[in-house]
Amino acid sequence: MSVELFYRREGSGTPVVVLHGLFGSGDNFGSIGRTLSAEFDMVLVDERDHGRSPHTERITYPLMAEDVHALVTKLGLKEIVLVGHSMGGKTAITFAQRWPELLKHLVVIDIGPREYPIGDHAAIIAALASSDPASKGSRKEMEDHLSALIPEPGVVQFLMKSLYWEQPDRLGWRFNVPVLQRDMDHILAAMGPEVVRVPTLFIRGGKSGYITREDLPQLKEQFPQSRVETVPYAGHWVHAQAPEEVMDFIRSVA
Repeated sequence: MSVELFYRREGSGTPVVVLHGLFGSGDNFGSIGRTLSAEFDMVLVDERDHGRSPHTERITYPLMAEDVHALVTKLGLKEIVLVGHSMGGKTAITFAQRWPELLKHLVVIDIGPREYPIGDHAAIIAALASSDPASKGSRKEMEDHLSALIPEPGVVQFLMKSLYWEQPDRLGWRFNVPVLQRDMDHILAAMGPEVVRVPTLFIRGGKSGYITREDLPQLKEQFPQSRVETVPYAGHWVHAQAPEEVMDFIRSVA
């Protein structure tokens, strides 16, 4: 059953629907959305169990795709450019497998349909699961807790963007930590083999290991109308590290 997603919408023209990655929100694309709203109808979505969208009992790609489909239907959108980063990219791929007739173009940022190892996510999940935000008296206390368990300061700052005062004296996470922890195996799992014939652009970071040379034959087989573009100096967060390049890529397909 789908849930009603929170979204921000600005601009007019070709609809561009943007899906963020794990532990993120639509705000991660805020500056890109504001800039491109001068040219397109930008819809920045918070996926289930993230941002300001509802917390649920289950997070799977079919469910997330159904949520997005319900939003697209409510807004009456067609000929969509659907953009997804990381987890949002897998959601976008699932959407394209089920409702290709609604899409003009699919843009997938630094993720493929294969299975991924838990890697650094294990430390992040452990840090979040033990964070107990209700017991923290300040944002600094939470930052210190995360920093003791997560070695990358940039990751800590990214997670801190989803910490908020749910009451005047009580901190909370905008993402649903227990559900994400339980369903992480699904989030990292390989996707179904259904062929996607929607024109597709994969944008990969040259310093990221999420789309490798070894992945390219599978991508071409499963996405026969696809091309892969590389931003050499970017890592996994291509849209944050190379926003101008990502905006130009979106313009090229919209």
